[in-house]
Amino acid sequence: MAMVGLKEAANSPSYPLTAGSPDLGATMAAWWERRRNTGPMTALEVMPSIGSKEMVGLLPTLLGVGPNDCVVIPEIAYPTYAIGAHLAGARIVASDSPTDWPEGTKLIWLNSPGNPTGRVRDIEYLRDALARARELGAVIASDECYAELGWDDCAVPSVLDQQVTKGNRSGAVALYSTSKQSNLAGYRAALVAGDQDIIQEILHARKHLGLIVPGPIQAALSAVLGDDEHVAVQKERYRVRRGLVREALMEAGFRIDDSEAGLYLWATRGEDCLETISWCAERGVLVAPGSFYGVAGGQHVRVALTVPDDQAQALRERFST
Repeated sequence: MAMVGLKEAANSPSYPLTAGSPDLGATMAAWWERRRNTGPMTALEVMPSIGSKEMVGLLPTLLGVGPNDCVVIPEIAYPTYAIGAHLAGARIVASDSPTDWPEGTKLIWLNSPGNPTGRVRDIEYLRDALARARELGAVIASDECYAELGWDDCAVPSVLDQQVTKGNRSGAVALYSTSKQSNLAGYRAALVAGDQDIIQEILHARKHLGLIVPGPIQAALSAVLGDDEHVAVQKERYRVRRGLVREALMEAGFRIDDSEAGLYLWATRGEDCLETISWCAERGVLVAPGSFYGVAGGQHVRVALTVPDDQAQALRERFST
C-alpha cells in the first residue's frame, strides 16, 4: 500500500506542506489515538519528519538547547542522541534515573523499546520521568520507533499514553517511525506528536530550514498509517525469526537480557564484547558490540533479527561449529 500511495502522488512538482497534507495530518492524529492510547489529538499536535533519526539528531538545536544546557540520554543508547547534543554544544548526562537528572537540563531523551537493549519502560517509570522533566522545566522526548514490536504480550506504553499524561501533554513529545512496522527505512517516513506548543515551535524552525517530507512520501506515510493489517503481518515475520535466533543463541551458551521488544536480542557470554564478536565472526555471524552504545554495554552484543529467514535458520548450525 505504500507503493500505491507513492505512485498516485508521484507527480508532485509543488512544494509540500512542512506540517503534512491535511489528509496526512488527520491520519497521523488518528494513528496516535488508535495505536498509542493518547486520547484525542489534532493536526496541530502532530507532524511528519524525514525519518526519526533526523529528529533525534536535530531536536536539541531546534529547541534552542545551547552550551549552558544539559541533555540527558539513556545509559545504553544509540549514539545519535549524544551526537545531536554535541552539535548543539550541550553538556551530556547519561542516566536512566529521573532522580539523578540535574538542574539545567533542557532536554531528556527516553528510548522505549530501547535500541539496543529492547527494554520497555512501564507506565510508572514514564509518569516519574514526565514529572521530573516538568520539575526541571525540560522537554521530555521519547523515541518509540519499535513500539509495534512488543513480544510475548509485552505492553509498550507511550510517554503520551493517557495513563501517563492524564490528558496533559505539556512538555512531552514522542517520535515514531514506519521503518520497522512497514519496512520503509528507505522512505525516511516518520512522525512526531505531543505538546502543541513544542510541535509548532519545531515546525516553525523546520519550515525555514527546508526540512520537508516530500509529497509522495507523505502519501505513502498516510497509506501505511491507515492500515494495521500489514503491520501484523510484518511483526509475525520478525516473531518467527526472533524465535529461531533466540534459540540458537541460548543453545550456544548466551544469556538474553531485556529484549522484551524491538528488532534485536541483547545477548552476553559473560565476557568482553569484542571477544564475543570475534567468536561470532569466526562462525560467519556479524553482531554489534555493546560498547558502541555505552560503557554499560561492554559485555553484551546486539544481535539483529533483520536477516532473511534462511540465515536465521542457519544460525544454529553456524554456532555449533
